[in-house]
Amino acid sequence: MTSPKITGPQLELFALDFFAALEPTAPTSPPALFKAPPPSVLPPPLAAPPGPLNAPLRRIQLGPHALDYQLRRSTRRSIGFMIDDDGLRVTAPKRITLGEIDNAIRAKQRWILTKLHERGKRRALRQEKPPMRWIDGAALPYMGADITLRLQPAQRSHCMFDSTLGELRIGVVAGLAEAQLQERVRIWLQAQATRVFAERLALYAARLGVSYSKVTLSSAGTRWGSCTVDGSIRLNWRLIHFSLPLIDYVVAHELAHLLEMNHSPRFWAKVESVYPDYDDARAALRKRSQELPVLFSI
Repeated sequence: MTSPKITGPQLELFALDFFAALEPTAPTSPPALFKAPPPSVLPPPLAAPPGPLNAPLRRIQLGPHALDYQLRRSTRRSIGFMIDDDGLRVTAPKRITLGEIDNAIRAKQRWILTKLHERGKRRALRQEKPPMRWIDGAALPYMGADITLRLQPAQRSHCMFDSTLGELRIGVVAGLAEAQLQERVRIWLQAQATRVFAERLALYAARLGVSYSKVTLSSAGTRWGSCTVDGSIRLNWRLIHFSLPLIDYVVAHELAHLLEMNHSPRFWAKVESVYPDYDDARAALRKRSQELPVLFSI
């Protein structure tokens, strides 16, 4: 077994590179197949992801740069850093003073500023991508490949996947709005994610010799998944866009936290024991996420 690779960027392992592309955008003109529904039938927006995203910001001066960051207190033993599309988030033990936290940020400032700059460049590139057009024949990423969206006029709404042809067929009733079509596809993708995640969790839990209490889907904007000390696993349903090996990597990662609730060398050794190519998968996951089109505008 090779030694686990531990590098600074692994601190941002679960920062989702593609979620900025999923933020609401200005609505485009819908195809003639659709008409705008009254506001009362539009689906509600996704809830904000859990966590301290609305926590007050603190500011620190790093040379010529004034950096705002979010601070969360926890029972962890050390200071942790997370960089995502919301900026820098710091998690620190309650016993650590604000001065000590600022000193820790200054000690890591080169890495922090570099990552923030890289994230800003990737965000700008994503925003240049045109949103998906919800028309017959559109390509929809699913399990690492593209499937074809087929819109068929129908008296009653239906959704059926033809795995042989790779087509997702949606029955479009008169007056269906584009927002409702998007929600129908989202529900189908989430159902597939529930099925696939259950299968892969069972497989890797057996390999690691662990058991989990429950699994739920996440719509978080900054994490692929999470694991709590009581054995609760949350996996982001948007992983269903990616190939099975990348899904397996996140599953193995979260289950390994049932043995090590940290990102220590011991933790990475656990991941490596069931998923030896974890470092390559992490890089591939980041690359694939940047290549995704803008899918949902709601």
